[in-house]
Amino acid sequence: MKSDAVRCGMQASPARSLFNALGHTEEEMKRPMVGIVSSYNEIVPGHMNLDKITEAVKLGVAMAGGTPVVFPAIAVCDGIAMGHIGMKYSLVTRDLIADSTEAMALAHQFDALVMIPNCDKNVPGLLMAAARVNVPTIFVSGGPMLPGHVKGKRTSLSSMFEAVGSYAAGTMTEEDVLEFEHKACPTCGSCSGMYTANSMNCLTEVLGMGLSGNGTIPAVYSERIKLAKMAGMQVMELVRKNIRPRDIMTEKAFQNALTVDMALGCSTNSMLHLPAIAHEAGVELNVEIANSISAKTPNLCHLAPAGHTYMDELNEAGGVYAVMNELSKKDLLNLDCMTCTAKTVGENIEGCINKNPEVIRPIEHPYSEVGGIAVLKGNLAPDSCVVKRSAVVPEMLQHEGPARVFDCEEDAIAAIKGGKIVAGDVVVIRYEGPKGGPGMREMLNPTSAIAGMGLGSSVALITDGRFSGASRGASIGHVCPEAAVGGPIALVEEGDIIQIDIDACTLNVKVSDEELAARKEKWQPKEPKVKTGYLARYASLVTDSCKGAVLSVKE
Repeated sequence: MKSDAVRCGMQASPARSLFNALGHTEEEMKRPMVGIVSSYNEIVPGHMNLDKITEAVKLGVAMAGGTPVVFPAIAVCDGIAMGHIGMKYSLVTRDLIADSTEAMALAHQFDALVMIPNCDKNVPGLLMAAARVNVPTIFVSGGPMLPGHVKGKRTSLSSMFEAVGSYAAGTMTEEDVLEFEHKACPTCGSCSGMYTANSMNCLTEVLGMGLSGNGTIPAVYSERIKLAKMAGMQVMELVRKNIRPRDIMTEKAFQNALTVDMALGCSTNSMLHLPAIAHEAGVELNVEIANSISAKTPNLCHLAPAGHTYMDELNEAGGVYAVMNELSKKDLLNLDCMTCTAKTVGENIEGCINKNPEVIRPIEHPYSEVGGIAVLKGNLAPDSCVVKRSAVVPEMLQHEGPARVFDCEEDAIAAIKGGKIVAGDVVVIRYEGPKGGPGMREMLNPTSAIAGMGLGSSVALITDGRFSGASRGASIGHVCPEAAVGGPIALVEEGDIIQIDIDACTLNVKVSDEELAARKEKWQPKEPKVKTGYLARYASLVTDSCKGAVLSVKE
């Protein structure tokens, strides 16, 4: 066992004395030592129940013959961090989580790990760590929130943000907003739509790193506690069979993840996180293959914000495995991939029927014949950019309009709420990329303001930052190269005509190559927005968003 290095032989006697100080018995020191990485905290609603999940996992590990040992991982609540300097610290925590988990796991020589994440950067950060450390590992999340109910309609956090925009437009009263405030987020759990947290928890199932139900069983259901116990027991089976993350997270597994991503209509953040996780697993994942996968993968689900169904309904309809079973009917998945169940994908999804064709469309009757995410390229985004196609209204799939240019999110929000953005405009928010932000802030506030102002079907938004999974509309993010390194988005001027064709996967500014070259000659880099601390170090090391915004290892 890996833990023999700290628990066996005379050389480990000092370490054993410290295990004695922890109260470990001789029997515990003979068993495989399983690190339980708990993201529990009291600031993220999706994490406030993780203490119960952690206790259930510990019980499962012990029942199956292991010694559970808990250590923490941090997590930021994107909803609370949104719209101020806090959002600069959201994406960057992904690498802090991966780094600190690697440090703890290798410093103490754990034989296996159980990862307990729930929200946004926490899930990919721990998947990155799992690939790096590469000891038998399983995931069990805290589960999604139940949807809220306002005026007889189910609702969620995205409705809350859009209510603020509606108030600014004068179409909603302060009392109306207050009702949303009290009812939109009624339970613990990751926010109830197909936002980033739930996207990544569902894709953890697809990758083979979580048991069935990991992404969909609501946080408040007792079934979630049972799942945690099963995960604790199952990690011991992975130890016995020596099945490790890199045996599971193969190139074929990532292809499966992209395929199900298209069918579910996941957050565009998945296009940032999947390449980063693949990088740690030694797999090269170019986001541009998303279009070829999308071309043959139908979009089967329209969960919020794309539609009016929520995670609890997906769970009742059969969950992620039911979606995968639909896709398998057209041979769209690699069924021979190994998973944390110690069975293949094909064995896992056999007999997992679709129980609600209104929530999971049958593959013969999809929402669209192509997937939920599109990667665009053109002279405004030579490397790539990303849009959640399934959340774009049909009339905005092609759009042409004048650029309204802002060098930060705050200025754009002020213009939107001040009534300075009108139908037909294309809002450009730049210098918000991984380096320029720094930290690549999410733009939920401006997209929600556009929707709340009644402009969602007539105004597009383009940024080198990124979008929350709760964003909807023609919201095009991850423009690469970013403005901070002199990408073409830095050269756009007020009034330039921008041409968007999501069906053709193109994004262009109608300016000649000669004019763009002349502008590039005059362009000067901006002073860094942050010059000290972790954000400054992050900005100096982070790579392009099309590469997953991973940190470079400087020679």
